[in-house]
Amino acid sequence: MATTSTAPVIKVSGGSFLLEERRPDEVFTPEDFTEQHQLIGQTAEEFAVNEILPNAEKIEHKDFSVTRDLLKKAGELGLSSAEIPEAYGGLEMDKVTAAVIADHIAKYAGFATTWGGHTGIGTLPIVYFGTEAQKKKYLPRLGAGEIVGAYALSEASSGSDALNCRARAELSKDGKFYTLNGEKMWITNAGFADLFTVFAKVDGEKFTAFLVEKTFPGFSVGAEEHKMGIRGSSTCPIILNDCRVPPENVLGEIGKGHVIAFNILNVGRFKLGAMCVGGARISIANAIGYAKQRKAFGKVIADFGLVREKLANMATLLYVGESLVYRTVGMMDVALNEVDKSGADAMKETRKAIEEYAVECSIIKVWGSEMIDYVVDETVQIYGGYGFVEEYPAERAYRDARINRIFEGTNEINRLIITGFLLKRAMSGQLPLMPAIKKLMDEVLSGPSIGEDLEGPLAEERKLVASAKKLGLFASGAATQKYMQAIQDQQEVMGAIADMVIETYAMESAVLRARKIVEKNGEAAAALPVAMTRVYLSQAMEKIEAAAKKVIAAVAEGDMLRTQLAILRRLAKHEPFNTIELRQQIAQKMIERGKYSLA
Repeated sequence: MATTSTAPVIKVSGGSFLLEERRPDEVFTPEDFTEQHQLIGQTAEEFAVNEILPNAEKIEHKDFSVTRDLLKKAGELGLSSAEIPEAYGGLEMDKVTAAVIADHIAKYAGFATTWGGHTGIGTLPIVYFGTEAQKKKYLPRLGAGEIVGAYALSEASSGSDALNCRARAELSKDGKFYTLNGEKMWITNAGFADLFTVFAKVDGEKFTAFLVEKTFPGFSVGAEEHKMGIRGSSTCPIILNDCRVPPENVLGEIGKGHVIAFNILNVGRFKLGAMCVGGARISIANAIGYAKQRKAFGKVIADFGLVREKLANMATLLYVGESLVYRTVGMMDVALNEVDKSGADAMKETRKAIEEYAVECSIIKVWGSEMIDYVVDETVQIYGGYGFVEEYPAERAYRDARINRIFEGTNEINRLIITGFLLKRAMSGQLPLMPAIKKLMDEVLSGPSIGEDLEGPLAEERKLVASAKKLGLFASGAATQKYMQAIQDQQEVMGAIADMVIETYAMESAVLRARKIVEKNGEAAAALPVAMTRVYLSQAMEKIEAAAKKVIAAVAEGDMLRTQLAILRRLAKHEPFNTIELRQQIAQKMIERGKYSLA
């Protein structure tokens, strides 16, 4: 039952967006959804509206019997088995479908966290790394929601530094079982999960994954954490006290647990980005609805310029978020479509195809989690005093959103992954980043040059994207010249470069989507996405220029600093868009429609 999307047929390398220009027909956007994508999106939407939201209060007060019932219903609808192969009772759909479901289920974060933990990091380790016996035993029941999955990686002393875990595993002398000892922290679904992917070091050295059932001797669950947000999800420590695990429950290879941990987190990151998009969508709808009925000074606050500016910014971010998420999962699907599913190395090739886009997955995670934080914060602001009161939806959304910047790897760790992964690929020659940097350095040092003469729809916007790429390469070049291999130790510089990379990818994704809509429907019909693209480009360029200055000031001084700042100004030079007028246009459309909508 695999979906065949209208995703682009061209396969692209991860991180290549920095060096290559894509055409609109080479990227996947929400406008490319197939009928099947739309149908499953509608199913997920109806499930969220009719089943999840009416039960939100019960779930918020930790009635996990309701949660388990909903997980079973989601399983019956096929919403929990989209990524499970057909051979094990799943639907075996594409990654776009997985993102569409995550997007629509995210209307209430408490349940969305539970569902995401179960279907993603709780199930996919078995899909990608399980033996035939493990898959047959667990996947059909996980997909149906009969049993609930969880993922136990973090410890009190090793959150982001997962490989430094203290949990230990030792094989008995007769080889009949492993004994696990240790404690895992902040485990989503722990209070009611049946199956845990647990990471421990065999003989204190070999980082390994185990499939641990809650009924195994020596396994116990600690007390529920009292959390600031996502209170409707279960978060507990798990305690392994001489916990006996049969050898057939080793997941993957002994000593290769890191391969499982990092690959699964990549998938988790793109799904988290999709959920942030879905969560932002409902917050925007709430903000618009409130702004249209709340009166002050004799008129509704939706008529006030500064409120309209907020609504326009929120809608713009949602448009860009959709563009980022679906562009990335579209690329993944192209790579996955090339995998021979019947081959002996099918799962290995599948993992490799997903890992290819580790940079883009980290970008989605960082950008999406920071986007939704902005949206829920401005929603509270629009509600005013009522935004601070539990009766109104703004308050819970604000609390629930905060965790997104922490789990699936903190945003700080993900920023280091983005820059580090790109530099690693550059050093190994997989990504021709260093030649591109050298070429740009030669160009800028030879004096002013005429910019690219682009024609057609959104020519100015495309020039801005080209400038953003040059600024990123220029700052990266200056930093690598200064620090060479030691740049890995300069976290602030690495973070600033990551910010430039993130904004460049977001800018280009927005422009490509707008161009695609223009080409399909004409400029008049594409006025709204074009307006959103221009608003976003304006603020993104400011961020990129600021990050570039930060890097240049850290690596140069005196005459060299002044020269490099002059080059930076030249690369960043552009005429500003009238963002006040553009935001007015965007806000008016959102207010008329009562929600985020491009149509």
